[in-house]
Amino acid sequence: MRRKATGTYQTTSTAGEQVRAFVPLPLPPVPPLEITGPRQVLLERATLAVGRLDSISTLLPDPHLFLYSYVRREAVLSSQIEGTQSSLSDLLLFELAEAPGTPLDDVVEVSNYIAALEHGVARIRDGFPLSNRLLREMHAVLMAKGRGSEKQPGEFRRSQNWIGGTRPGNAHFVPPPPEEVGTCMGALEKFLHDETTGVPVLLKAALAHVQFETIHPFLDGNGRLGRLLIALLLHHGGLLSEPLLYLSLYLKENRRAYYDLLDRVRATGDWEAWVDFFLEGVEQTARSAVQTAQRLVQLVGADTVRIQQTGRAAANALRVLSALRQRPVITLQHLCKEHAMTFPTASKAMHSLVSAGIARELTGQRRNRVFVYDAYLSILNEGGQPL
Repeated sequence: MRRKATGTYQTTSTAGEQVRAFVPLPLPPVPPLEITGPRQVLLERATLAVGRLDSISTLLPDPHLFLYSYVRREAVLSSQIEGTQSSLSDLLLFELAEAPGTPLDDVVEVSNYIAALEHGVARIRDGFPLSNRLLREMHAVLMAKGRGSEKQPGEFRRSQNWIGGTRPGNAHFVPPPPEEVGTCMGALEKFLHDETTGVPVLLKAALAHVQFETIHPFLDGNGRLGRLLIALLLHHGGLLSEPLLYLSLYLKENRRAYYDLLDRVRATGDWEAWVDFFLEGVEQTARSAVQTAQRLVQLVGADTVRIQQTGRAAANALRVLSALRQRPVITLQHLCKEHAMTFPTASKAMHSLVSAGIARELTGQRRNRVFVYDAYLSILNEGGQPL
């Protein structure tokens, strides 16, 4: 549906030139979203796919192991959209305190993303509301170290920002002036907690994401936090017991359509086109996550059977395989420290996995060797190549 522009323009002066900054109207849209016919079917299919994803936690031997790796995959993808060159392997090496083969700032950004997500989820589980205060706390964690750490972490911006272009005057889009940010974010927070609108959680997440990106309330990190907001809303709204749905790969693969649809919402009020795109992404992403979890379970099951057939040495090799499920990139030192193994035992067990083609040594060194569970990491890495 084409409405009118979903906001008003304010002429403001910044960096020595006048610009037209866009101030969005509060949610929900007026007139309301049209959820009938094919769009209702899309909503039902997306809701069903999310329900299946939520049930995966009852099927996995240890859902927290899957969540550990899956969250790190998402952190890499979300940061790649912002231009980082870090890979999942780089992140896992960084977490082992090994030297990554990528600029350190890139890996720090990804690590910060994980910390911000974990902070938000922990606060929500402790009963803290999904609020502007929580978003500011998460932003402070997100921007604590590395690039952008000087750009007011944890604070709404006090100066004008812009999207695209080299300056506000030739920008693709100029968000609200700084003096409007608090009011806009206050209205967004009210919408998130308004139970009288009758907007389903999935649609609320779709609307809130666009509104957050339009307000662009921080000087940096808005894209990453805006994508985290979707996962938090679905978790907070009870659709997912674990924050397992992340749209970064879908948005990365369809980024031109994504940016075009954000522009259409602002210019013409065509929320429905965005909602269709969003719901298709939710269904596709949820199905993919379920398939990924199932493939990882099948892989580990097959490798377990292979190891069990090796005889007396199987017990220690299975302990190492379990450790590789937790961390697909690992050192012998980590095995000894975290899994109570002696160095000779860990070394012998790992060697048996290498001989079986399950693990591979990365460094080629005699000391401080790093091992990778190749097949496991390959499944997680699909779509995770830097742009």
